Amino acid sequence: MTTIVLLVLSNLFMTFAWYWHLKGQGPVWPLWAIIGTSWLIALPEYCLAVPANRFGSLAHGGPFTPAQLKVIQEAISITVFLGFLLLYLKQVPTWREITGLVLVLAGVAVAISGKRW
Repeated sequence: MTTIVLLVLSNLFMTFAWYWHLKGQGPVWPLWAIIGTSWLIALPEYCLAVPANRFGSLAHGGPFTPAQLKVIQEAISITVFLGFLLLYLKQVPTWREITGLVLVLAGVAVAISGKRW
């Protein structure tokens, strides 16, 4: 469970770092300032994602293979992004975008099926 919580927190930081500047017209800043600000926002993401993957890895006593960790991270990333899209950017995805995201989530279910947490 520690792995999942850390991955959720890391994805909150990374999603915000990548997309915060897209709201409305976005800040009237030079691109270098937006990039620098995004890097500062993303720093905690690395501090959370690295231990999440280490704690969750079979090689270090966790329950997941590296491939499973990656697909779990993608599922969390999609879930966090959808919340960000709706709550922060105030945008609703199209049915095609939702279908694509659901297909990715189905892939996650296949990859971790049969795994005991």
